[in-house]
Amino acid sequence: MSKQTLKVVKIGGNVINNEEALFSFLKDFSELEGPKILVHGGGRKATEVSSAMGLKPQMINGRRVTDAATVEVVTMVYAGLLNKKVTAKLQSLGCNAMGLSGADANCVLAHKRIVKDIDYGFAGDVDAINSEIIDVLLKNNVTPVFCAITHDKKGQLLNTNADTIASEVTIGMSKLYMTELNFVFELKGVLESIDDKNSVITEINSKKYEQLLKQGIIADGMIPKLHNCFNSLEKGVSKVKIGDVSLMKKSTKLYTTLSL
Repeated sequence: MSKQTLKVVKIGGNVINNEEALFSFLKDFSELEGPKILVHGGGRKATEVSSAMGLKPQMINGRRVTDAATVEVVTMVYAGLLNKKVTAKLQSLGCNAMGLSGADANCVLAHKRIVKDIDYGFAGDVDAINSEIIDVLLKNNVTPVFCAITHDKKGQLLNTNADTIASEVTIGMSKLYMTELNFVFELKGVLESIDDKNSVITEINSKKYEQLLKQGIIADGMIPKLHNCFNSLEKGVSKVKIGDVSLMKKSTKLYTTLSL
């Protein structure tokens, strides 16, 4: 008996902050057939709220340093405001969504990132996915909506990269399903030229990825994103796609597919 296909979709903060784009995406996501999981970020909103509270966000190499005050803010924003906003909108579209953090039902277990050269504070690196409890939700036609908050099983909440959570959840569920990972952000895919929004590289395998890295075409924030993509493929994920909100539409042809 062949495994059922499970789609895991991650949306970035630029989509969440755009009401029109968010509604369009959630409408298409709600209409996806079969089991599905949504993972969302929200760093821009967290920065806005932090600044309004008099806290100056500290970023190193594009990653947020999460001190004790910041972990409280990101938990409020990610697991509270944004998670419930997305969940409520999905419910209005007929999708029986449940908003979750990694701490809920012990779904995503992590540890505080070990300090090497840089101390990122209460940043979390994922250790395990509770695939069995997530599967219970899916089998009861519930769509999990994960924010970027995990925990260490000792009472400490941790701020964890949403791309990483999406990747690890997809990997964790691949023993039960044929899994497909979709990264949805503001661009149509991985671009040949950042100045040409239609210069999408439609297919990238691991060899081509190395070439694009050397050429500097893949750089900055795309490097960790694609690292998560190939890590997923190496660990059992069947398919990875990257594109904008139209990626959820069956008619969409312009996006990036990754393979080994």
